[in-house]
Amino acid sequence: MCRHLGYLGPAVSAASLVLHPPHSLLRQSWAPADMRGGGTINADGFGVGWFAGDGATVYRRASPMWTDSALPGLLGPLRATGVLAAVRSATVGMPVVETAAAPFTDGRWLFSHNGVVRGWPSSVESLAAGLPVADLMTLDAPTDAALLWALVRARLRDGQGPCDAVADTVCAVAELAPDSRLNLMLTDGRTLVATAWTHSLSTLVTEDSAVIASEPWDTDPRWTPVPDRHIVTATATPGPPSLAVQPLGARPKGSHD
Repeated sequence: MCRHLGYLGPAVSAASLVLHPPHSLLRQSWAPADMRGGGTINADGFGVGWFAGDGATVYRRASPMWTDSALPGLLGPLRATGVLAAVRSATVGMPVVETAAAPFTDGRWLFSHNGVVRGWPSSVESLAAGLPVADLMTLDAPTDAALLWALVRARLRDGQGPCDAVADTVCAVAELAPDSRLNLMLTDGRTLVATAWTHSLSTLVTEDSAVIASEPWDTDPRWTPVPDRHIVTATATPGPPSLAVQPLGARPKGSHD
């Protein structure tokens, strides 16, 4: 599987989120603590996306994060109010290319998937058939994560809020592909949504920021595990950020969007 994290809050150095913590995403690329039977390291690429101004910017590579000597120099001086970063452990048979690494992006949106769609691709063929042909022709890569992003993005374009778009996609895929690991993360720099579906997820909320991550990056007692098959939504507001955790499949439509 993969590892990912999302941050909303005051502008901070991206390196302080991705590289510097004791159990940072960088460390998780070679020493993850909880892979749940999905591999041993995350060496098949990485990506960092951030918000600083009107849109999202993404830096992705197909190599292990620890081999990129330019990364500290890029992230050190970079200050961002929102970050989504991921390290990848590719599912067997899927390509190891730069465009297969999260975060995927469109406009202000950043998206990541930690997991696997079982029975890929035939199990979700009917969902793919409902997408515009142009979306299928322009997938970033022929992977389950890229298709999940296309499914979420289509719901966003149809007017669904981020929480509903992610939750409905997870439930639709899980129905067709049981035992999938569907840990999705989506943000536009103002709202951060993530699911825990057959994998670990934790939140860290401070006076002015919120972090959602596959694994805690330190021993701060404020880290709180998200129950399995739940969705968490964080919103950046003046003052303390808001955080809501709900069971997937049990949410009123339009809630927390």
